[in-house]
Amino acid sequence: MPQERRQNQYTGKKTGGAGSRSGQIRSVRQLALEAMTAVMDNGEYCDKVLHRILEQQTGLDRRDRAFLMRLVEGTIERCVEIDYVIDRYSKLPVAKQKPMVRQILRLAVYQIMYMDQVPDSAACNEAVRLACTNHLIPLKGFVNGVLRNVVRFHEDTPYPKAKENLVRHLSVWYSMPEWIVTRFMEQYGPQQTEAILRSFLDEERGISLRCNLSRASKEDIVASLRKQGVTVEEGRLFPNALRIRDYGRLNELEAFEKGWVQVQDESSLIVGEAAPVNEDSVVIDVCAAPGGKSIHIADKMHGEGLIRACDLTKEKVTLIRQNLIRTGFHNVKLKKHDAMEFIPEWEETADVVVADLPCSGLGVIGHKADIKYKTKPEDIRALAVQQRKILKNVYRYLKPGGTLLYSTCTIAPEENEEQAAWIAEKLPLEPVMLKTLLPESVLGECAEKGYLQVLPDLAGGDGFFLAAFRRKEQA
Repeated sequence: MPQERRQNQYTGKKTGGAGSRSGQIRSVRQLALEAMTAVMDNGEYCDKVLHRILEQQTGLDRRDRAFLMRLVEGTIERCVEIDYVIDRYSKLPVAKQKPMVRQILRLAVYQIMYMDQVPDSAACNEAVRLACTNHLIPLKGFVNGVLRNVVRFHEDTPYPKAKENLVRHLSVWYSMPEWIVTRFMEQYGPQQTEAILRSFLDEERGISLRCNLSRASKEDIVASLRKQGVTVEEGRLFPNALRIRDYGRLNELEAFEKGWVQVQDESSLIVGEAAPVNEDSVVIDVCAAPGGKSIHIADKMHGEGLIRACDLTKEKVTLIRQNLIRTGFHNVKLKKHDAMEFIPEWEETADVVVADLPCSGLGVIGHKADIKYKTKPEDIRALAVQQRKILKNVYRYLKPGGTLLYSTCTIAPEENEEQAAWIAEKLPLEPVMLKTLLPESVLGECAEKGYLQVLPDLAGGDGFFLAAFRRKEQA
């Protein structure tokens, strides 16, 4: 692998090391192995697994937490490339290895290739130690041999050439399953596809915050963040958005603790910004967790009116409630509810229905890398069917003349443009030109269309889709 790529890919973001605290780091590597097993072998979600581990391991200091998160998230993000490298230097292909051996090798190779502060010898030795402590002593020689080969030769690993097989090249280089690369190529062509894939690996984008301007001014929010040493940048799409880096633990920030800000990717702000509400409006958010869009609209309504926020499970409703308590909005009423079930007493009561529906998530791979391994091609069609079932119910909550905001965090046409066309054809709704709801600076080429597709590379964040419809007046 070219040395320049290793150095440039994660400039300034190296964390963790080995040496003076090797005993503690070893335990962190064991936690990383358990996390990888849970995510890659058992199908759990990375963010939930890491949250659970960090909640349980209260003795981990900030450095250990950073090491653990970087190691697990980075290994998952780079897994396609890592497997390619392992296959080059292992007599036994990754697909045929014991699951735990596979995860031990993946974690070690990530440290060798992408964590320069971890000595190669430490990455190898600790991987062998993991094999021994996890009842894999007969395979410690295999683990050691593969990793020593990677250390010696990985800088010169021959990657698939773009001229010979562009899909394979992009798949390995940007660590993306081939079926997703092929799909993006068919939709967007090679240049745009590479830009999207590159954006997914951009570690410099930080996280996006939306300012609750009914709680504090943007100036006070920025001043508070900078006072705590946070690097703050303006958002790219909306003036009430910020990007932050170098922030440590989010819940230790004054602006977050006081409810002045909400973690929300900037591209998803298009829903709340487009919502045509006032202080008397009734809004129903049918798949609301974690609550960012409901809280955005509540802020826009200055805490007045009524927002009904629903989601499927107690866990999701609890997450919304926690955000509401922190931000202090009291005009949002919560309900645990399956959006595929119609609620008769809500019929024709809403001025706005927000339908940010379950989707394939292909737009959020940049910060939820495990999605690219969990999602399968057949899932997209199944999700499109599920979305239509929900839409057939929830449009009925609209008053005549009310507005449906349909959104997803994917960039799959079956769930986006094709779904918008289906809504206009099959439901008693008419498309609303988004230029009546959003500034043209945000819409760009979509200004004359009835929908907005934000691509990850253009927003500097997630991919996101929005279409708006108005319920036809009764004759």
